[in-house]
Amino acid sequence: MPRGDKASYTSKQKRQAEHIEEGYEKRGVPSDEAERRAWATVNKETGGGKKSGSGRGKKVSKAPSRKGAKKGGASSAARPKAARSKSAKKAAATRKRTGTKKSSAKKSAARKSTRAAARK
Repeated sequence: MPRGDKASYTSKQKRQAEHIEEGYEKRGVPSDEAERRAWATVNKETGGGKKSGSGRGKKVSKAPSRKGAKKGGASSAARPKAARSKSAKKAAATRKRTGTKKSSAKKSAARKSTRAAARK
């Protein structure tokens, strides 16, 4: 099997990599770098391509995804208060215009990050 061949990955792993890649591209990472990072994350979480056979499975670890989310939150907290406030107001205006609401999970995460930033 040549290097970079994704044949041994499950469809779930391929979907995960695709979703992670989209997230990186949304943040402005070039597509080839986003793809590389996405597959690195999937490999780290699931232990690489899944092979068939009884007793060959590995436990899935979500630690790499949590680490990435923490890093993103930390970089946001490093921005000046005025910039964060401006972004929040813009987001609120967009939600009002489109009629969407924040989910309760996002609200609690936002509260936690706000509290953590206030402590610093």
